[in-house]
Amino acid sequence: MKKMIIAGIAAGIACTSVPVFAATNGDGQINFTGEIIDSACTVVNGQSNPLDVTLGKIAKTAFTGSGSTAATTRFDIQLKDCPETVTSASITFGGTPDSDNADVLALTTGTGAASGVGVQLLDSSSAPLSLYTASAEYTLTSGTATNDLQFGARYIQTGASVVAGQANAVSTFTVVYN
Repeated sequence: MKKMIIAGIAAGIACTSVPVFAATNGDGQINFTGEIIDSACTVVNGQSNPLDVTLGKIAKTAFTGSGSTAATTRFDIQLKDCPETVTSASITFGGTPDSDNADVLALTTGTGAASGVGVQLLDSSSAPLSLYTASAEYTLTSGTATNDLQFGARYIQTGASVVAGQANAVSTFTVVYN
Protein backbone atom coordinates (compact mmCIF):
# COMPACT_ATOMS: atom_id res chain seq x y z
CA MET A 1 0.00 0.00 0.00
CA LYS A 2 2.84 2.38 0.89
CA LYS A 3 4.47 1.65 -2.48
CA MET A 4 1.27 2.68 -4.32
CA ILE A 5 0.99 5.93 -2.35
CA ILE A 6 4.65 6.78 -2.94
CA ALA A 7 4.31 5.93 -6.66
CA GLY A 8 1.21 8.17 -6.88
CA ILE A 9 2.98 11.07 -5.19
CA ALA A 10 6.02 10.64 -7.45
CA ALA A 11 3.82 10.61 -10.55
CA GLY A 12 2.02 13.75 -9.37
CA ILE A 13 5.29 15.58 -8.76
CA ALA A 14 6.62 14.51 -12.17
CA CYS A 15 3.49 15.83 -13.90
CA THR A 16 3.61 19.21 -12.18
CA SER A 17 7.32 19.72 -12.72
CA VAL A 18 7.21 19.30 -16.52
CA PRO A 19 5.29 22.52 -17.28
CA VAL A 20 7.49 24.51 -14.90
CA PHE A 21 10.61 23.13 -16.59
CA ALA A 22 9.27 23.96 -20.06
CA ALA A 23 8.34 27.51 -19.02
CA THR A 24 11.81 28.22 -17.62
CA ASN A 25 13.63 26.35 -20.36
CA GLY A 26 13.56 29.37 -22.70
CA ASP A 27 11.61 27.67 -25.50
CA GLY A 28 10.59 30.99 -27.00
CA GLN A 29 9.71 34.60 -26.47
CA ILE A 30 7.30 37.04 -28.09
CA ASN A 31 7.89 40.79 -27.97
CA PHE A 32 4.88 42.95 -28.76
CA THR A 33 5.71 46.38 -30.12
CA GLY A 34 3.62 49.23 -31.40
CA GLU A 35 2.70 52.84 -30.93
CA ILE A 36 -0.33 54.79 -29.82
CA ILE A 37 -0.88 57.72 -32.16
CA ASP A 38 -2.67 60.99 -31.37
CA SER A 39 -5.24 60.55 -34.12
CA ALA A 40 -5.95 58.58 -37.25
CA CYS A 41 -7.28 59.40 -40.68
CA THR A 42 -11.01 59.86 -41.15
CA VAL A 43 -12.53 57.00 -43.14
CA VAL A 44 -14.89 58.67 -45.60
CA ASN A 45 -16.76 55.45 -46.48
CA GLY A 46 -16.86 53.70 -43.12
CA GLN A 47 -19.49 52.37 -40.71
CA SER A 48 -21.81 55.41 -40.81
CA ASN A 49 -21.45 55.74 -44.58
CA PRO A 50 -20.96 52.19 -45.94
CA LEU A 51 -19.50 51.63 -49.37
CA ASP A 52 -21.77 49.81 -51.84
CA VAL A 53 -20.01 48.01 -54.70
CA THR A 54 -22.25 46.71 -57.50
CA LEU A 55 -20.78 43.65 -59.20
CA GLY A 56 -23.60 43.47 -61.73
CA LYS A 57 -25.52 40.60 -63.27
CA ILE A 58 -23.26 37.81 -64.50
CA ALA A 59 -24.50 34.77 -66.47
CA LYS A 60 -23.61 31.52 -64.74
CA THR A 61 -22.23 30.34 -68.10
CA ALA A 62 -19.45 32.94 -67.69
CA PHE A 63 -17.85 30.56 -65.19
CA THR A 64 -15.96 27.67 -66.72
CA GLY A 65 -14.77 25.83 -63.62
CA SER A 66 -13.40 26.30 -60.15
CA GLY A 67 -11.16 29.37 -60.08
CA SER A 68 -12.70 31.08 -63.11
CA THR A 69 -13.63 34.71 -62.52
CA ALA A 70 -15.96 37.44 -63.76
CA ALA A 71 -14.89 40.99 -64.64
CA THR A 72 -13.37 43.12 -61.91
CA THR A 73 -15.23 46.09 -60.45
CA ARG A 74 -12.99 48.81 -59.03
CA PHE A 75 -13.73 50.63 -55.78
CA ASP A 76 -11.89 53.08 -53.49
CA ILE A 77 -11.61 53.30 -49.74
CA GLN A 78 -11.13 56.96 -48.98
CA LEU A 79 -9.13 58.38 -46.08
CA LYS A 80 -8.81 62.08 -45.28
CA ASP A 81 -7.63 64.38 -42.50
CA CYS A 82 -4.57 62.19 -41.94
CA PRO A 83 -2.10 63.44 -39.33
CA GLU A 84 1.48 64.17 -40.42
CA THR A 85 2.75 61.27 -38.30
CA VAL A 86 0.85 58.77 -40.47
CA THR A 87 2.59 58.32 -43.82
CA SER A 88 1.15 55.03 -45.09
CA ALA A 89 -1.57 52.50 -44.45
CA SER A 90 -2.71 49.07 -45.53
CA ILE A 91 -6.17 47.55 -45.45
CA THR A 92 -7.17 44.20 -43.98
CA PHE A 93 -10.51 42.86 -45.22
CA GLY A 94 -12.59 40.53 -43.07
CA GLY A 95 -15.84 38.67 -43.43
CA THR A 96 -17.26 35.18 -43.66
CA PRO A 97 -14.97 33.01 -45.81
CA ASP A 98 -16.36 30.81 -48.56
CA SER A 99 -16.54 27.16 -47.45
CA ASP A 100 -14.67 26.00 -50.58
CA ASN A 101 -12.07 28.81 -50.68
CA ALA A 102 -11.23 30.52 -47.37
CA ASP A 103 -9.42 33.35 -49.19
CA VAL A 104 -12.65 34.80 -50.62
CA LEU A 105 -15.93 36.07 -49.16
CA ALA A 106 -18.87 33.73 -48.91
CA LEU A 107 -22.15 34.81 -50.43
CA THR A 108 -24.95 35.74 -48.07
CA THR A 109 -27.15 32.67 -47.73
CA GLY A 110 -30.91 32.43 -47.73
CA THR A 111 -33.84 31.87 -50.03
CA GLY A 112 -32.93 32.61 -53.63
CA ALA A 113 -29.18 32.89 -52.98
CA ALA A 114 -26.65 31.83 -55.61
CA SER A 115 -24.07 29.19 -54.74
CA GLY A 116 -20.80 27.88 -56.10
CA VAL A 117 -19.23 31.35 -56.21
CA GLY A 118 -17.65 33.81 -53.78
CA VAL A 119 -16.38 37.38 -53.94
CA GLN A 120 -12.65 37.78 -54.47
CA LEU A 121 -10.97 41.02 -53.40
CA LEU A 122 -8.01 42.48 -55.31
CA ASP A 123 -5.41 45.13 -54.55
CA SER A 124 -4.55 48.04 -56.86
CA SER A 125 -2.27 45.83 -58.97
CA SER A 126 -5.12 43.31 -59.45
CA ALA A 127 -3.39 40.72 -57.24
CA PRO A 128 -5.87 38.68 -55.17
CA LEU A 129 -6.08 39.58 -51.47
CA SER A 130 -6.77 36.87 -48.93
CA LEU A 131 -9.18 37.65 -46.13
CA TYR A 132 -7.55 38.78 -42.88
CA THR A 133 -4.26 39.54 -44.66
CA ALA A 134 -2.95 43.11 -44.98
CA SER A 135 -2.85 44.65 -48.44
CA ALA A 136 0.18 46.41 -49.85
CA GLU A 137 0.97 49.76 -48.25
CA TYR A 138 -0.55 52.91 -49.70
CA THR A 139 1.26 56.23 -49.30
CA LEU A 140 -0.90 58.81 -47.54
CA THR A 141 -1.00 62.59 -47.91
CA SER A 142 -1.61 64.39 -44.63
CA GLY A 143 -4.05 67.22 -44.09
CA THR A 144 -7.36 67.74 -45.83
CA ALA A 145 -6.41 65.80 -48.98
CA THR A 146 -8.49 62.73 -49.74
CA ASN A 147 -6.45 59.56 -50.19
CA ASP A 148 -8.06 57.06 -52.58
CA LEU A 149 -6.94 53.50 -51.81
CA GLN A 150 -7.89 51.50 -54.90
CA PHE A 151 -9.14 47.91 -54.77
CA GLY A 152 -11.20 45.56 -56.89
CA ALA A 153 -13.81 42.86 -56.42
CA ARG A 154 -15.08 40.08 -58.67
CA TYR A 155 -16.99 36.84 -58.53
CA ILE A 156 -14.91 33.68 -58.52
CA GLN A 157 -16.23 30.14 -58.96
CA THR A 158 -15.46 28.15 -55.83
CA GLY A 159 -17.68 25.10 -56.24
CA ALA A 160 -18.01 22.38 -58.85
CA SER A 161 -21.09 24.09 -60.29
CA VAL A 162 -22.77 27.47 -60.11
CA VAL A 163 -26.41 27.94 -59.10
CA ALA A 164 -28.04 31.22 -60.20
CA GLY A 165 -29.52 33.57 -57.60
CA GLN A 166 -28.74 36.62 -55.48
CA ALA A 167 -24.97 36.95 -55.10
CA ASN A 168 -24.38 39.36 -52.23
CA ALA A 169 -21.55 39.42 -49.69
CA VAL A 170 -20.48 41.64 -46.81
CA SER A 171 -16.94 42.57 -45.81
CA THR A 172 -15.49 44.60 -43.00
CA PHE A 173 -12.16 46.36 -43.29
CA THR A 174 -9.54 47.62 -40.89
CA VAL A 175 -7.06 50.38 -41.62
CA VAL A 176 -3.56 49.48 -40.44
CA TYR A 177 -1.31 52.55 -40.17
CA ASN A 178 2.37 52.07 -40.90
